[in-house]
Amino acid sequence: MSAQYDLTSKMIPFLDIHLVFPLLEFLEINELYYSPASLLNARYELSLKTNMIDFIEKLNGDLKDAGEAPAAVELKREEILEKLQASQAEAQKVMDVIENPDVIAALRQDKLQNLQFLKDNYGMTPEMIQTLYKFGQFQYSCGNYGGAADMLYHYRVLSTDDTLGLSALWGKLASEILVGNWEVAFEAIQELKENIDKTHFASPLHQLEQRTWFLHWSLFVFFNHPKGRDAVIDLFFQPAYINTIQTSCPWILRYLTAAVITNKRRKNLLKDLVKVIEHESYQYKDPVTEFVEALYVNFDFELAKKKLAECEEVLENDFFLVSIQEEFIQNARCFISETYCRIHQKIDIAELSQTLNMSKEEGEKWIVNLIRDTRVDAKIDYQENTVLMNTNNTSVYQQIIERTKGLSFRSQVLATSIDKRESAQAKVKAAMAQHQDKSHSNESA
Repeated sequence: MSAQYDLTSKMIPFLDIHLVFPLLEFLEINELYYSPASLLNARYELSLKTNMIDFIEKLNGDLKDAGEAPAAVELKREEILEKLQASQAEAQKVMDVIENPDVIAALRQDKLQNLQFLKDNYGMTPEMIQTLYKFGQFQYSCGNYGGAADMLYHYRVLSTDDTLGLSALWGKLASEILVGNWEVAFEAIQELKENIDKTHFASPLHQLEQRTWFLHWSLFVFFNHPKGRDAVIDLFFQPAYINTIQTSCPWILRYLTAAVITNKRRKNLLKDLVKVIEHESYQYKDPVTEFVEALYVNFDFELAKKKLAECEEVLENDFFLVSIQEEFIQNARCFISETYCRIHQKIDIAELSQTLNMSKEEGEKWIVNLIRDTRVDAKIDYQENTVLMNTNNTSVYQQIIERTKGLSFRSQVLATSIDKRESAQAKVKAAMAQHQDKSHSNESA
C-alpha cells in the first residue's frame, strides 16, 4: 500500500518531538513507506533538538557506521551535565522543604495560603518554586521522563501560575505516555481537557490549536488504556471536539471510526458517525471511513468488501490501530452481515461468504455463529445453502392500536401534570390570601 494512507506526516506538526520518535521507530522497524536510511536520518535530525545526548550519540554512530562521536557532541554532553547538576541543586532546595513531614502536614488545598506559609516559615519565593518547573522541563528534554513527571507534579501542586501550570500539565502527560504509565496518563488526559475547556485563551484560534494538539496526544492514551475506546467516543463526539476535527484535523476520523466499529456497546452512534463521514468525505477519506460510507450510505456491498480488505493493511500499518486490527475486521464483518440481512429476505450463503472475504466453509460457520449469538429470527436451508429471514410485519391495525396506546399514556401524563400544577397554584393562592388576611387584621389592630 502506498504512503497516501500514512498519517505520520500529518500528525507530526501537532506532537511534541519526543512523541514523534515512537512513530518513526514503528515505521522503521516494520519497513513501511520510507527507506530505513531516511527514517534514521529524520530521527537523528530531531534528536539534535533535544538534550538526549546518549541517544544522539547512538544515532550518530548508526549513521556513520559506529564511528567516533564528533567533538561537538562531546562538548554538548559536558554542557548538559553541568546544567543538569546546577538545575538539580536548585530544585533540591525546594524539594527538601516540601518533603519535610511538618510541611506536608501543614499544607492545605488553598495554594495562596500554602505559598504564604512557605514564604513566612521557609523564605520560599515563587521564583524558587519555578525551579521545579525548569528542572522538570530540562529532565524531559534529556529523556528522563519519570523524573520530569515527578517535578512537574510537585510544581503544579504549589504553583498559582495558570499559564505555566497548563504547560506543566502537557509535560506531565507526555512524560507518562513515554513511560507507558497509562492509568496516570488517562487521569492527566481528563484534567487537561477540563483545563483547556475552562481556560480563557487570548483568542478562539488559540483554544482551537490546544484542542487539536489534545486530540493527537490523546490517541497514545486512548488506544492503550482499557477504557480508552469508550473515552474516544465520549470525547470526540462532543460538539467542541467534533468541530475541531472537522476544522483542523479531519484525519482523526479514522480513529473515531475504528473506536465505534470495535465498540459493540456504542452501535447507536453509527448514525452520527455516518453523518460526519459523509459530510467530511470531500476533504478526507481512507479505506476505514470509505468502508462505513460504502456500507451505510451507498449500501454497496461489493465496495464495502473491497474497502474492508484495504482496511486490514491500513490498520496493520497504523501505529495506534495495529493492536485492534483483528477486532476491527471481526466487528466489520458483523456490520456487513447485519446490514445484508436487513435488506434481504433470502440470502445465499456462498454469496455472503464472498462478500465477507471468507471461504464457503468459513462463511457457513460465521453465519451460524452470528444467528446463534445475535438471536436473529432466521433459519438455514442446507439443501439450497441459503438463509431465510423471518420478517415480522406488524399489521396496520396493530400499528394504530400501539400508537393509540402511546397517545393515551402521554395524555394521562399531561393531564396529571396539569392537575398538579393547578393544585400547586391553588395552594399558592390560598397562602397569599391567608397572608393578606393576617396583614389586614394586623393593620386593624
